[in-house]
Amino acid sequence: MHPYIGSGPYCYSNSLAMLLGEHAPPVGVIETLTGAPFGAQVEREQPYFDPVGWHPEIGLDAAIDLLGWRCARRKGGSAADAVDRLRAALEHGPVLVGPLDMGLLSYRPGSRAAIGADHYVVALAMEADVVVLHDPQGHPYATLPAADLAVAWRADEIAYADGPFVMRSEFVRARAVSIEAALEKALPKAVRWLTGAADSAERIAELVDAGLPPHVRDLLEAFGIRVGARRLADAAVSLSSVGRHRAATIAVEQSRIVGSLQYSLVTGNDAELAARIRCLAPGYEHLRSALAE
Repeated sequence: MHPYIGSGPYCYSNSLAMLLGEHAPPVGVIETLTGAPFGAQVEREQPYFDPVGWHPEIGLDAAIDLLGWRCARRKGGSAADAVDRLRAALEHGPVLVGPLDMGLLSYRPGSRAAIGADHYVVALAMEADVVVLHDPQGHPYATLPAADLAVAWRADEIAYADGPFVMRSEFVRARAVSIEAALEKALPKAVRWLTGAADSAERIAELVDAGLPPHVRDLLEAFGIRVGARRLADAAVSLSSVGRHRAATIAVEQSRIVGSLQYSLVTGNDAELAARIRCLAPGYEHLRSALAE
């Protein structure tokens, strides 16, 4: 097995890895523990290669717990309250901030308006009214006025956000957990997440047959396919590490199929795209069966 090594949009997993420091497992393990690789869904006519009903907040909470950590999660209030809360929390260490709307992070090239693209960063310090942060998508030690951060942090266009100004701080390692133990404990939930994945694959293929709207196509091109393929590739490595070799082999094949969608999508070969997506459906069922063994 040749693992994928390179860049990718793993913002929440990379952010969590930064928070956990020397105790952090490989980021691919964190992504696997979130449950993200195990399924596909359609949310408001937008396809995603993650499980039905899953979103990053669910995934982060799962990974933090499985790895034996706990933290304080806070949200809500006014923008001024949130900035004060962040300032106070930073006195005790870095803070995981998000979801944010990536389109409103004004240090990023091309940021102009809310686009509903979720993102997570690690706040490191607040100097006067400027936040210093690590943005895992290519911006170490970025700076941003706190007022600008608050605008993105409201997350008004992020469908799964349960309130504005979500942050996690005060990370404490409550118990020592090996990577292998965390992965084994995550597998029953992975089986449950895979329920309905085959139906979702068919639904995505039907959307392609009907003609993808430009904004749906754009998100798949820029984000959905590459993160979906990487999640499955990383899950395969993680599964192999705990002796789940049949499941790992299936996950590799699923990753190859998802990765192959990029060329068909970008070149506009929608008939081939739909056919390849339909090939995913039985693989999800096979993966579910292998994980349940």
